Amino acid sequence: ISDHTGDFTLLGIPGLGQYHVWISIPFCFIYLAAIVGNSILLYLIAVEHSLHAPMFFFLSMLAMTDLILSTTCVPKTLTIFWFGPQKISFPGCLTQLFFLHCSFVLDSAILLAMAFDRYVAICSPLRYTTILTPRTIIKIAVGISFRSFCIILPVVFLLTRLPFCRTRIIPHTYCEHIGVARLACADISVNIWYGFGVPIMTVISDVILIAVSYSLILRAVFRLPSRDARHKALGTCGSHVCVILMFYTPAFFSILAHRFGHNVSLTFHILFANLYIVIPPALNPIVYGVKTKQIRDKVILLFSTKATE
Repeated sequence: ISDHTGDFTLLGIPGLGQYHVWISIPFCFIYLAAIVGNSILLYLIAVEHSLHAPMFFFLSMLAMTDLILSTTCVPKTLTIFWFGPQKISFPGCLTQLFFLHCSFVLDSAILLAMAFDRYVAICSPLRYTTILTPRTIIKIAVGISFRSFCIILPVVFLLTRLPFCRTRIIPHTYCEHIGVARLACADISVNIWYGFGVPIMTVISDVILIAVSYSLILRAVFRLPSRDARHKALGTCGSHVCVILMFYTPAFFSILAHRFGHNVSLTFHILFANLYIVIPPALNPIVYGVKTKQIRDKVILLFSTKATE
């Protein structure tokens, strides 16, 4: 019988129960850094007219998505680290995994939109403002948000049809699709195929399109006459490439390890999955803040005016 009234129990990181309090200290600080960094980024982009450009609009979308990604999981995870295993209702679990997976797919799409923005800026600079009009940018934003919603919504329905009649203990710090599906006492092959297939195909297609746009960018950059112009063009892409690598490398590693790494310990899997929801969101604003001159100058200005007051 499919009973969705009972609660699930989130255990935390299996095998590291006695170290939970110690793990929570850096975890909490990294999470706070993510909140503060992304909030400063959003504030600067909102108030500074010089940052009202397509690139910074996408950057603000990335910051918001990162805040959703980490806030969906981290507060619950911290309560597990501090107070032991926590209960979560089935609707609560579905909500958490929906926002988690949705923000992951959206993050990927935003990185693609940013790659497109850099491609237009470097390969067709004269047509930049006519191609990336505010209307086009809104269309892209709505399109990629809708795409993420449509890809992840079926996951919720695939889980609601499953009967849970055995254990309701999840050896993890948050709910994620396959982790919850594995607890069902029914065939979950559809969940596995959809859960791995569709998001992976989406993310891989994003990666391929990003690679194409960057190969075109590099070709255009090396055709530039002056060395100074080449440096400047590559400089604007540097921060974006760093963020792309920080996002996709652990993502692919985690997915492949889940699918094929049967000898990788569960402890390592879960620990890695936890780092993944806090480290990229904390590093993204720092990378953009350090690498992007407009943001760097505004941050310095923001704190120097605070200091002189």
